[in-house]
Amino acid sequence: MTGMRSYLFLQGLATPFFTRLADRLRADGHAVHRVNFCAGDAFYWGTRAAWHFRRGQHRLPDFIDGCIKRSDCSDLILFGDLRPIHRQAITVAKSHGLRVHCFEEGYVRPNWITCERGGVNGHSALPRDPQWYRTVNAALPDPGEGRLVRVPLPVRAAQDLAYRMANTLNAVTYPRYRTHRPKHAALEYLGWMRRFAQLPLRARDEQQRIAHLLGRKQPLFILPLQLSGDAQIVHHSPFADMAQVIDQVLRSFAGCAPARAEILVKNHPLDTGLFPYRRYIAALAAELDLTGRVHYVETGHLPTLFAHAAGVVVVNSTVGMSALHQGRPTKALARPIYDLPGLTAAAPLDAFWKDPERPDPVLFRAFRNTVIHATQVNGDYFTGDGIALAVAGCTRMLAERSPLDTLFDAFGRPAGAP
Repeated sequence: MTGMRSYLFLQGLATPFFTRLADRLRADGHAVHRVNFCAGDAFYWGTRAAWHFRRGQHRLPDFIDGCIKRSDCSDLILFGDLRPIHRQAITVAKSHGLRVHCFEEGYVRPNWITCERGGVNGHSALPRDPQWYRTVNAALPDPGEGRLVRVPLPVRAAQDLAYRMANTLNAVTYPRYRTHRPKHAALEYLGWMRRFAQLPLRARDEQQRIAHLLGRKQPLFILPLQLSGDAQIVHHSPFADMAQVIDQVLRSFAGCAPARAEILVKNHPLDTGLFPYRRYIAALAAELDLTGRVHYVETGHLPTLFAHAAGVVVVNSTVGMSALHQGRPTKALARPIYDLPGLTAAAPLDAFWKDPERPDPVLFRAFRNTVIHATQVNGDYFTGDGIALAVAGCTRMLAERSPLDTLFDAFGRPAGAP
């Protein structure tokens, strides 16, 4: 990095990642500051110096403004640019000319996390011009798959539970804190406990059903579900929740798909189980005379399902990148970063069922390589080795000019780019 900087950290995931990153920046000679919003934040930040925001959310802009002025901050670091506290903070930070570094789950998975300047997902500055990616990729090294990282679910669950347990002290320590999550923690955990207890009982039956489906010759479309409370659905899609998505997709499928075609709805692995998708889909299938052509599973290996799919329908999930990686025709119902001419299907959903358009593999490779170079860091947020790898990789991402900015410097910014 060029020169010494002053970093202000806001909320991250319920992991030690931000703490480790802050320690690295401090060891490199930079100033590091932090705002804790809840007891979970304070738990992971430990004994390091921090400001504590305990006021009503309407007071946050003035509070962040004061933090920036007192610390002469040059950079803001946060996870997720759509949390209510982060939206307000980003507005203040940009008014002061701060660089805003947004972390998110990886656009390219597994093995990668996202670190992007200014915003992520629907706020990403990645261009929408296919030719720009072809040109840029010719000058970039192939990043390959990155170093393999594995995140055992119990590790992620334990870190989340520690954060939630610390937050039981919020009534005393941060009484005005309001989480961005749509459900109360206790309700989510009850849902997960019930769902995960049932999964082993369902897995064998579902494996047999999936094997039977994949062994047949009928066209099989895949609808992988997202989480209804995901910011991608709430803020970057035309849908209120995944029930609306299912309704629109199945009605289109009933009216326009070939008579032999079938569709498999796959639940998200981190769904709480609080919404009865199985019953909802069965009732809708009966209403639309699709019984026997619509299938629902809680388990299953998505890459294997995609390998046999006639097409994949997503809203804006990053699993669309996996479908494109396998050359599967993919219809996006919103505007994810990969919704480019030549990658996702341009035809309306009603036409997609009969003529699913395959992605251009050369363009996808160029797009993927450029996205990794510009926005991705090898590593993870949860394991010791994965965090160390990611922290080391963040040095390039936090430089004065972001990797994407340097590409714009070299190859120009396409017309209409964010």
